[in-house]
Amino acid sequence: MASATSSDLQTPSHPTPQAATTSATTQFPPINIGTRRSALAQIQARSVELALKKAYPDRTYNICPVLAQGDKDKVTPLQQLSQGENAKSLWTGELEAMLESGELDLIVHCLKDMPTQLPENLELGAILEREDPRDALIVSPRLPKDTQVSQLPPGSTIGTSSVRRAAQLRRLYPHLKFADLRGNVGTRLGKLDAEDSQYAAIILAAAGLKRLGMENRITQYLSSDNGGMLHAVGQGALAIEIRKNDEVVKNMLDKIRCERSTRANSAERALLRALEGGCSVPIGVETTWRGGKGLAAGMQPAKDYDKHGAAMEEVEPELDDQELVLKTLVVSVDGKDSVEYEAARKVRSTEEAEILGRDVAKILVERGADKILAKISEEKQWAAKKQLEKAAGS
Repeated sequence: MASATSSDLQTPSHPTPQAATTSATTQFPPINIGTRRSALAQIQARSVELALKKAYPDRTYNICPVLAQGDKDKVTPLQQLSQGENAKSLWTGELEAMLESGELDLIVHCLKDMPTQLPENLELGAILEREDPRDALIVSPRLPKDTQVSQLPPGSTIGTSSVRRAAQLRRLYPHLKFADLRGNVGTRLGKLDAEDSQYAAIILAAAGLKRLGMENRITQYLSSDNGGMLHAVGQGALAIEIRKNDEVVKNMLDKIRCERSTRANSAERALLRALEGGCSVPIGVETTWRGGKGLAAGMQPAKDYDKHGAAMEEVEPELDDQELVLKTLVVSVDGKDSVEYEAARKVRSTEEAEILGRDVAKILVERGADKILAKISEEKQWAAKKQLEKAAGS
């Protein structure tokens, strides 16, 4: 489908939110953009707003911050908070209800927080160009600035709320300890920097730090060949959720979506969906393109410049001629059991990328990943039950 031009776009068929006012120049109602309330979430929403303004300058836009369920409880560990059906809407439920009712026209999500199964009348409208998908190690100011994860002293405590991150590091560095760490980026960095901090280091997504202008805090970028870490499904990518019947917004998003990122992330999400793993399950992935400049999935190749500073003609092969390389790793919580697999294939569409993800999931299951995930699920349910019993008895 060809991208729509501004003149092609008609007034959306859903009711205009009460707080909205129409533009005096276009008579179009504003596009209401839903987002979580955190500073990072609002920065991400602003980046989408800017992209839409560039593509459709005659439209007006409102940023609508909403407090998500997962942001209300900063104490309960995520692996306990995300139980059963609750896990599917921990970060998206309130926003999706407003999208369904017409109060919002689209929602900006971190793709890694989005469930692989969406409400029946909603869909993933676009995936934008991906920021750095890697995890990042930030060490305490009490340690040398260049300390790598492999150099942390035995018994050092790493702060993270991610089962995936802790499980992968336990597998490679059994001498390290881990403690739950919740809160926004600033809160987590503050807990690391405190004089009485229990943490020798913490792990955060590199993308979030970069978007907040805090890239200077990163001590080490973690990847398969540096620290032995695979990132979360969808990490670093921004996704836009819309109503299925909203053809106006769907056509608008065609101008800002990124095909490179869409294919890579679609393979990752198809893998996750097939394995039925949630955001707190230790499934790690790493997607790169082979045959081009070999950058992490979704990140655009850098332009080459001549001696006068002018951009040279791109020599990057067409995306259809490159192979998508999908590395995967499933690890038990204690790090003792793991299954890994790597596949490479040309994927010339989102559908072909999803087939790659499902095929890799089948191989992981054949190698025992389903047993690891079943045990993790059982342990989570038991831990949640014990916590509820403890709370009822107090």
